[in-house]
Amino acid sequence: MPTPKPAVCVEDASIADLQQALSDGKVTSADLVRAYLARIAAYDRAGPQLNSVRELNPAALALAAASDAARFPKGKRPPLHGIPILLKDNIATFDDMHTTAGSLALADAFAKRDATVTARLRKAGAVILGKANLTEFANILAVGMPSGYSSLGGQVRNAYAVEVDAKGVPIVPPGGSSAGSGVAIAAGLAAAAIGTETSGSLLSPASQSGLVTVKPTVGLVSRAGIIPIAASQDTAGPMTRTVHDAALILNALIGPDPLDPATSAAPKPVDYLKSLDRDGLRGARIGVPSNPADPANDVSWRTLSPRGRAVKAEGLTASPHPAGSAGRAPTWRSSTPTQNPPTATRSRACPSSSSTS
Repeated sequence: MPTPKPAVCVEDASIADLQQALSDGKVTSADLVRAYLARIAAYDRAGPQLNSVRELNPAALALAAASDAARFPKGKRPPLHGIPILLKDNIATFDDMHTTAGSLALADAFAKRDATVTARLRKAGAVILGKANLTEFANILAVGMPSGYSSLGGQVRNAYAVEVDAKGVPIVPPGGSSAGSGVAIAAGLAAAAIGTETSGSLLSPASQSGLVTVKPTVGLVSRAGIIPIAASQDTAGPMTRTVHDAALILNALIGPDPLDPATSAAPKPVDYLKSLDRDGLRGARIGVPSNPADPANDVSWRTLSPRGRAVKAEGLTASPHPAGSAGRAPTWRSSTPTQNPPTATRSRACPSSSSTS
């Protein structure tokens, strides 16, 4: 009997892919949760032991089943309905999960209410899958603490380079302090994650894991219920695989909150999805490492991936700066500004017998 083709590959599916599969009845939210739990067991707990997820939500499957059973009038389905999302473990949840900042000192701590970010994700229909590991207390406790290390959660490993040195520190850091949020999405352990940043804690792990993130302007997203560092800089933001997904989640998070005075001066919420432009990079110049023999480039210099080659062929050409010329790297610039980008084809069949793995 032939093996049935899976409906969607959760390991690299965007939220848009998952929403389409849910809408078409190819998968259920419970299917997605089970698939992500299986990947967490295989790659986070076993296998390479990425250690990006600190705690799983024991109610995740029940919440997903409730999402599957819910019915809405046409056009009223919540924007993240049934989508499994991870939260950095400095974001409060009023449920059976702890909120610890990765610290042994808070190992038994439970929040008395949801963070505003958590509440807004729930209102948008998201299924909170669990808590992501992080650099302890978002890296405010010590100088030289390895990114992604906490006394409670241990060390997060980079999903693309899992090797560690003799001390157990990753040779290629996962970035921090939202290390677990970034690695989990890079490894396909959830549809998206929420991280936080004071200075670099969203941007660094997103860069290390090849993800999209947004550090919102302070006051755009409420910090109520998030373990703080600096009121002048703290904020929460999405970590996703696509720009579309980041905009979708940002739409769900923004807005005034009486529990965070900084939000009172925030601009009126807008629909960030309406600002997306598939031709927005036309004419852009993109720098690439210029000399593969340069030790400073040894991590970054690689043969272009098929997706990278497609982007280049779509209208970006390398500017001919010689290697080492005035310290400049070659850049790509658009040569076909009127051509439309190809249709995305991320919802592909997986070489697996599971319907969603």
